[in-house]
Amino acid sequence: MEFIDYYKVLGLDKTASTEDIKKAYRKLARTHHPDLNPNNSEAVKKFQQINEANEVLSDPEKRKKYDQYGKDWKHADQFEEAQRQRQSQSQYRTQHNPFGQEEHFTYSNNDGEFSDFFSQMFGGGTRGGQGNQVKYKGQDYRAEVNLNLTDVLQTHQQTFTVNGKNIRITVPAGIEDGQEIKIKGYGSEGMNGGPKGDLYITFHVNNNTAYKRTGNDLRTNVPLDLYTAILGGEKYVDTPNGKVKLNIKPETQNGETIRLKGKGMPVYKSDDQHGDLYLTWQIELPKNLNDQEKQLFQQLADAAKK
Repeated sequence: MEFIDYYKVLGLDKTASTEDIKKAYRKLARTHHPDLNPNNSEAVKKFQQINEANEVLSDPEKRKKYDQYGKDWKHADQFEEAQRQRQSQSQYRTQHNPFGQEEHFTYSNNDGEFSDFFSQMFGGGTRGGQGNQVKYKGQDYRAEVNLNLTDVLQTHQQTFTVNGKNIRITVPAGIEDGQEIKIKGYGSEGMNGGPKGDLYITFHVNNNTAYKRTGNDLRTNVPLDLYTAILGGEKYVDTPNGKVKLNIKPETQNGETIRLKGKGMPVYKSDDQHGDLYLTWQIELPKNLNDQEKQLFQQLADAAKK
């Protein structure tokens, strides 16, 4: 892999500030933009290098990896993880080695200067000239997906774009806000024939309903007119799965809560099971009473005093 010095591409040194990088990029991008250099393949190549250099050096985390690992900066996470594993193994061997010998691994980001460990990791030889290569799993990808609560009332398939690829997955009913699922083998390619990494998707579920969700249960307030509350009757109420007719008992009190069993959220990966729905009655007092209605209420008030 050809080593490209991103600092040289932008005409900077390693002490350049973020502002220096921004200014250099803008100046060079204008000069080498393909629109200003038609039919100039060298200008196109230079413009691509400028964009690549800016993308890496303007990102503090990427720049840190680049400064440490040079052309292999993209493999920094895999190298560090592998190094931790090797050091752990080395410590184990040292603890069980009567001679107290311990292996040490170093790395230099100068092109062509690799430790035995790093050469082995990226396909080079190992100590003693052995051609064996250690297989390493590819890097895991992470993505976030936004859904509405009404989207997770039923299991369904949905296509998402992750890292430029369209992935069709099954979204289980009942998935919760912040829940994470793993899709095996949808991460980056492995190294030296190792397996692909995995894709971890975190779901953010926006509650676009009047229900308050607690686990698999739902709660909501339901208005109830004064006359039905006092005398009893029937009322249709909304649930996540449609309207249901309820029998209201006489003298229902304001703030009283009833439970509708199995009318809540579906249980994750158990579509035939559901939580419960809790309804709290909010008694509504009548407004704009006429004279006759006021007289009737007065009679009720007088009767209550006797």
